[in-house]
Amino acid sequence: MPKPYKKELIRSGAPWEPLVGYSRAVRVGPFIYVSGSAPLGANGELVGAGDAYAQATRCLEVIRDALENAGAGLEHVVRTRMFVTDIEQWQEIGKAHQEAFGDIAPATSMVEVSRLIDPAMLVEIEADAIVVGG
Repeated sequence: MPKPYKKELIRSGAPWEPLVGYSRAVRVGPFIYVSGSAPLGANGELVGAGDAYAQATRCLEVIRDALENAGAGLEHVVRTRMFVTDIEQWQEIGKAHQEAFGDIAPATSMVEVSRLIDPAMLVEIEADAIVVGG
C-alpha cells in the first residue's frame, strides 16, 4: 500500500487564521493549495485602497510568499481563482496576474462577487500549485 503524504500547514501569523480555522496554505505531497489572499500588508492594513491593480499585485505577493514558505514558487502554479467586486476592473486585475505569471499561464477564473470580507477590498486571489517530484 502506498505511503500517505503528510499534510503541512503553512501559517502566515494572521490573526484570522485561528479565529476562522484555516491556514495560509496547505501542502500535501506535491500539491499546494493557497487560501484566498487579500490585499493586506504585514500589519493587516489594506494595501492599494481604491486601486484594483495595486490590490491584485499585493494578493499575488502574498501568494508568492506562501508558496516560498511551502518550498515552491509562482512557476509551480497550475490554477488561480480571482474574486473581484467590480468586473469592469478586469483589465487592471488581469494585468497584475499577467505580470506575475506571464508564460506560466495557469488555468484561471475571474468571478464577480457582491463583496469581500472588507468592503474596501476589490480583489482576492487563490492559487493551486504542483511541485513535480515533491
